[in-house]
Order: sequence, then C-alpha cells, then structure tokens
Amino acid sequence: MEFEETALMFSCEGDALVGILTRPAVTQSRGVLFIVGGPQYRAGSHRQFTLLSRGLAQSGISSLRFDYRGMGDSGGKQRDFEQVNEDIRAAVDIFFRHMPQMRELVLWGLCDGASAAMMYACRDVRISGLVLMNPWVRTTEGLARAQIKHYYWARLRDGEFWRKCFSGRFDLLASLKGISGSLAQILKKPLRPETGKEAATVSLPERMRRALEKFDGRVLLILSGQDLTAREFEDVVQSSPAWQKRLRLSTVSQHRLPEANHTFSQRIWRDQVRDWTAEWVKSW
Repeated sequence: MEFEETALMFSCEGDALVGILTRPAVTQSRGVLFIVGGPQYRAGSHRQFTLLSRGLAQSGISSLRFDYRGMGDSGGKQRDFEQVNEDIRAAVDIFFRHMPQMRELVLWGLCDGASAAMMYACRDVRISGLVLMNPWVRTTEGLARAQIKHYYWARLRDGEFWRKCFSGRFDLLASLKGISGSLAQILKKPLRPETGKEAATVSLPERMRRALEKFDGRVLLILSGQDLTAREFEDVVQSSPAWQKRLRLSTVSQHRLPEANHTFSQRIWRDQVRDWTAEWVKSW
C-alpha cells in the first residue's frame, strides 16, 4: 500500500517539537502514536520506529513519531519520562488536526516510553489502546532482585562461566562484590506496596499500576525473553496480586518473544512486533 511521510513542527509550552506523520493512501480510523523511550529520538534504536511506522502504513494504519522537548530535533530542556505528559498531549493534538478522519488513538511505547504512555493514557479520552513493550518499572530493590534471580543465577548454570573461572579469565572478586551489593539492596528495603505515610512517595511500579487501572481501554503487552527490564516487570507482576488482576482482564492481550533482546534488534523480531501490533490495532 502506498503511503506518504510528512515532517511536522508543533508547539509544546512555547518549545518547538518535531515529528514525522506516516499516512497511507487509505487509512483506518484508529492511529498509532509512538512514544520514544530515552535517550532516543523519533527514529529509535536500529531505526525501529521508522521501520515500524512504514510497516503499519502497509496495513492502512497512520502513525506519528516525534521527539520530546530536549531530544532529537525538538527544542526545550530535556526531561524525565514522567514529565512528558504535555509533550504527548501536544503530539496527540497535532495528529488529530492533520487526520480529521481519525476517531481514536493507540499509544505505542518501548521501555520508559511504555511507562510514559501508561501514565498518560487515563488523562485523555481520545486514547483507546496501549501497546507496552518491556515497560520500565525500575527501582533499586527491583533491579537488585532481578540481577540475583535472572543474571547471577543464570551465570552459575553456564558452562562458559565455569571454564573462565578455572582458566583464570574471570574476575571472581568483582562478581562477588556485585552479588553482595545486590543482596544488600534487597535486605535494605523489601519490595512491597506502599500504604499510609508511604503513599507520599509511592514507587514507580505502583504509580504505573494505579494509572493503568484508571485506563479503560485495551492493552497489548509484549515482552522480550532476553531482557533484564522485561524480567524486572515480570517480577513486579508476580509479587503483586493487584498487577496480576489488572493484566488478567479480557481487554489485555500478551505476547512474549523468547529470543528477543530489549530493542528487538533483529528483523525477524521487529517484523513479529509489527504484525502483532497491526493485527491488534485492527481487531476491534
């Protein structure tokens, strides 16, 4: 299917943002806005957002990818992913302005882009769906647990690890320091839901869950099998009945690519993500 790409410049609180609108000749009434995880710009790692937007256009789906303030070609001061709600709203506004036939929008995010999308979606009735790729839920304690469970334990079962040990090519002292540091973080502050006075400093995973519970649209969750960020997210879900309940809803679809890395860098993985996204966006 033929498509065209148009460069857009639009304003967010006085700063100029830059985006690329990819529009097929015949388009669906539901579009996709890419929320870029940092530190990245609108092309994405391995040009994945550029390639995904063009792939979606082949299925008749329009998309917009853009740079936050302070990133890529956009002006302004760089900011944390929890401070980009106004950037996302400005992108949503310009997308609808250029696509008057569009009725609703899906936010598509990778890593902390997924986290930003999750926190924004409940604020805007125009958002009907979320595609969440390896959502960022990092806390110091969560990272320590994931390292112990998914990295160090896996290393102990790896034959190459033991060959390096016996050949003297492995720094055992440095690894022991890493393990002891992770254990210290776990013992220092157990990972648990905040209540009472702790609610004033609610953890990132809990803030994300609360935002997602306020969103009544559809969700597509895609996780990589070879990614520590994805493992951290799975650990958070496994430790939280509230997260488990939210992800069991009929409006949530889930996929896992066992061999994929964090950014789905190989073409076969990227194409699978494209196909899952296109099928899901057109499924309701």
